Amino acid sequence: MDVTAQSVWEKCLSFIKDNIQPQAYKTWFEPIVAVKLTDNALSIQVPSKFFYEWLEEHYVKILKVALTKQIGETAKLVYVIKMENTYGNKQPFTEKIPSSNRGALKSQDVDVPLNNKSPELKNPFVIPGIRNVKIESQLNPNYSFENFLEGDSNRLARNAGLAVANKPGGTSFNPLLIFGGVGLGKTHLAHAIGVDIKDKYPEKTVLYISAEKFTQQYIDSVKKNNRNDFIHFYQIIDVLIIDDVQFLSGKSGTQDVFFHIFNHLHQNGKQVVLTSDKAPVDMQDIEQRLLSRFKWGLSAELQSPDFETRVSILKNKLYRDGVEMPDDIIEYVAKHIKTNVRELEGAIISLIAQSSFNKKEITISLAKEIVEKFVKNTKREVSIDYIQKVVSDYFQMDVSTLQSKTRKRHIVQARQLAMFFAKKYTKASLASIGSQIGKRDHATVLHACKTVDNLSSTDKQFRKYVEDLSKKLSL
Repeated sequence: MDVTAQSVWEKCLSFIKDNIQPQAYKTWFEPIVAVKLTDNALSIQVPSKFFYEWLEEHYVKILKVALTKQIGETAKLVYVIKMENTYGNKQPFTEKIPSSNRGALKSQDVDVPLNNKSPELKNPFVIPGIRNVKIESQLNPNYSFENFLEGDSNRLARNAGLAVANKPGGTSFNPLLIFGGVGLGKTHLAHAIGVDIKDKYPEKTVLYISAEKFTQQYIDSVKKNNRNDFIHFYQIIDVLIIDDVQFLSGKSGTQDVFFHIFNHLHQNGKQVVLTSDKAPVDMQDIEQRLLSRFKWGLSAELQSPDFETRVSILKNKLYRDGVEMPDDIIEYVAKHIKTNVRELEGAIISLIAQSSFNKKEITISLAKEIVEKFVKNTKREVSIDYIQKVVSDYFQMDVSTLQSKTRKRHIVQARQLAMFFAKKYTKASLASIGSQIGKRDHATVLHACKTVDNLSSTDKQFRKYVEDLSKKLSL
């Protein structure tokens, strides 16, 4: 390496470091290596084309000032992009490289005048061969604040969402974590926040993504040796909305990369919105350092809507669909379907469909018939947390006692029953059930299920436990 190039670049770095945020310096300047100095052109090596585009987009002025101070007015900057063309990856996220000499390192010199305007940043998560010049938000415009009706059950979360939409990254609600059970509107509210921000701040980059898709993208980036591009892509987002963040449970690699992305966004005043089916305190197999960051902002719960809110939701749904329905029918449906908004709207759609297809008038008797069928045929989604709570309450103990290491017979039996019902009522794996019920392994869960089956057939009292709990959990 040319010593002169190194010394010039170090002086440039010293100037840059004094004029930008420490985190930005660490992310965008520490990875750069000075390569050579020829005449008045300094060559610097950057990890990817994306990296070069980011520097040109955000730091071209400070680079020009720094280099001019060291070399003079005729200073030029040459980027050397060194990227590995990994096996089976003919088209990395941000650079097209010939597919010959697989596994070899390819370098590309990009001679860029310091006053050059950067091309638009490209979304790395596109189908190969399709050029995409802007990042699509992935938002559903049908989910808005207008059709997310306020009630006691959601007031805090909705108002916090409005505050974030008015001033993304500028409130104490960062991150905003919205949590609650199935069908209560978490995804709707997350989209509404993003849609409102895009409307008020069209220049901001907003991205909605499920934690499951985020995980898959990360896995793909590791396979293709493009992990840095993955991280850099997410670090340019102004408002990142991740749905069902509990899906990161047990995925240590994805949690680690999300931790670094989250830190970068938070420190640079960008907004993060998360949704989850449980509060941070109840999340299993999520690293403590990540949980502590979830608690930095506001955790707002969505609860099951009360009767008045259920009526308002149904009336709003009917109004949007251009359907008229007598108040007594609406109130009957609202009174008998209490679980969540999704089931509520599903029942009213079924009622309208039956009336239209069979040319029947919508009456209380038809509503009763539909609601009974609907409630009967709608399988309630029971969580492992809910099962543990029901079992603990039944045996008059705390969930922490049920999960403890104690070998007292009645506590062991309660724990085994919780594992048995978790296997019966959820789709969770044995390993996941064991992990959530006192950090046991899958063999313990398998043993618990066999024990419950055996005791049910030989112990009358134990059989009553199973019958009672079955009724409570299948209501």
